[in-house]
Amino acid sequence: MKKILFICPRNPFSERYSGDVIRAKKFIYSLSRDNYVKVISSDLKDSQKKESKLSYESFKEINFFIKIFYIIFSLIKIKPLQLGYFFSPKIKEYVQNNYQNYDIIFFQSFRTAQYMPEDNKKKCILDMGDLMSENYKQTSSRYFFFNPIRVVYYIESLLVKKYENFCFDKFTKILLLSKKEMSRVEKKYKNKLAQISFGINNINKIYRFHQKNYKIIFIGNIKYAPNKKACFEFANKILPFINEIYPDIEFHIIGEISKIDKFFLKQKPNVKVLNKVKNLKPYLGKTICGIANLRIATGIQTKLLTYMSYGIPSVCSQQVAENFDAIKESKISFYKNDKEMIKIILKLKRNKNFSLSASKRALKTIKKFKWEKVLPILNKIVA
Repeated sequence: MKKILFICPRNPFSERYSGDVIRAKKFIYSLSRDNYVKVISSDLKDSQKKESKLSYESFKEINFFIKIFYIIFSLIKIKPLQLGYFFSPKIKEYVQNNYQNYDIIFFQSFRTAQYMPEDNKKKCILDMGDLMSENYKQTSSRYFFFNPIRVVYYIESLLVKKYENFCFDKFTKILLLSKKEMSRVEKKYKNKLAQISFGINNINKIYRFHQKNYKIIFIGNIKYAPNKKACFEFANKILPFINEIYPDIEFHIIGEISKIDKFFLKQKPNVKVLNKVKNLKPYLGKTICGIANLRIATGIQTKLLTYMSYGIPSVCSQQVAENFDAIKESKISFYKNDKEMIKIILKLKRNKNFSLSASKRALKTIKKFKWEKVLPILNKIVA
């Protein structure tokens, strides 16, 4: 049995429908079966009763104005701004004073890499997930050339890229989600890389083709900018064209969302916003397809795995498809432009054989993404 210090940038036991939170929780549970795991993060107190079998060290969330100071300090040190946003001096102090008591230090997200102890000789594993530098680079390119937001994202992409290379140098092992992400890393770091995909808990076939199916669904954290942009673009640009042919088709958004975004989306015809729900199953009946229409995409979009686990046909952008290793096997429909997207959705609405074939392939492919098949890779790395 090994002693593992597991560092998270935010509470891994929160109810957030966010890929990094779900992934961290699964990793912690899996590792704690055969090892002693101590979890440290901000605001864990509310979770301590619920997760009483695990060991914790909780630290208070930093005041917003102090965060601003740390962000500015990060910029002065030519480091990513988000390192300053997520920085906690208490966590850094705790790690520095206690890391010698552990066999392995596990860092969830590159945002926690700043807590690596000085003169560290312990085995350090970083779950990077996807390359955020690529994400910010893609984001910056979506803005008008002279837009100051473009400049901020571009500068942050350069700072994150530099910091990612620092992580590749310092860590024993780096975990990435997809082969596409691994291909972007310099060859000299290849031996340090391991691919651990995202996973799903259960497979529940609920999809049934019917001419009266009327829902197009989007599942995800709508507070995440690319998800938010994808929802507004579909509601504003794609849905009106579809409604000209099928006035009864609705766009259903399921996930954590700000009050102001919820308000504006609900004003649009045939758009339903359901917030985050504990049980998806009751809301997925009479669905035509699930969409992943992000123009900015790195890693694996967990929404695709969710749709597939219910046998729901999926439609995704080319950017999402390029990062999904199983895109050929699953034969998920992807598009290069809005016209192609509309054409695919209408085909799924009308064509029974096409829709049922997509559902069948999804259910077959998703089996390899069950957590019980994904997590043994992690346990092997730790062992």
